[in-house]
Amino acid sequence: MIYKPSAGEKPLWDFPDGDLAQREVAAYLVSEALGWGIVPPTELRDGPLGPGMVQLWREPVDAPRAVEIVAPDVAPGERRRVFEVIGDPEFPVALLHEDSPPLRRIAVFDAMVNNADRKGGHILEMADGHRHGVDHGLSFHVDDKLRTVLWGWAGDELAEAELAGIERVRSGLAGALGAELGELISPYELEMFEFRCELLLSEARFPMPRGSWHVVPWPLI
Repeated sequence: MIYKPSAGEKPLWDFPDGDLAQREVAAYLVSEALGWGIVPPTELRDGPLGPGMVQLWREPVDAPRAVEIVAPDVAPGERRRVFEVIGDPEFPVALLHEDSPPLRRIAVFDAMVNNADRKGGHILEMADGHRHGVDHGLSFHVDDKLRTVLWGWAGDELAEAELAGIERVRSGLAGALGAELGELISPYELEMFEFRCELLLSEARFPMPRGSWHVVPWPLI
């Protein structure tokens, strides 16, 4: 099990203090409503260091990695090239991620919950090809804070199954799902979450990077 006590949370300038554990549980509830099994089972528990988030441990395989940093001249093959880094000319790199249905579903999920911290290391590669996403404390912000390494599908059309999943969540907000999320995030955050679901349904495309703020996390992996 993974245990993250709320007392150990580092204060952040752009997120309220002391509620990252609740956001992790809210992300799990959305994952369950989608039916895609992205987030491992997650609950609020009282542990030896006080209340916090407890998540079921998932053991990833060593390779292949869903997200990689490679030399710019490496052919992407069946992977998506996100960008090349312009910096030190002696160490140019490119960011690639796999082009697979499980990873696409994580990208859709991130757009829904407004995940501000989708690093490559927050994706767990399972032996059967499934992909788990972890570390969702920086999510559900009212402002647009999507920061992710999974921009390879930006602007692409969403599949029917992906749209159906978003609709399941949006519909559930009128019932038990909405009530449960309302205990974990603020009313305005819940309102903006519903708005993002509706926007994805109306545009039926992966979002594009926008705004002047950072759209990738740091570090990338």
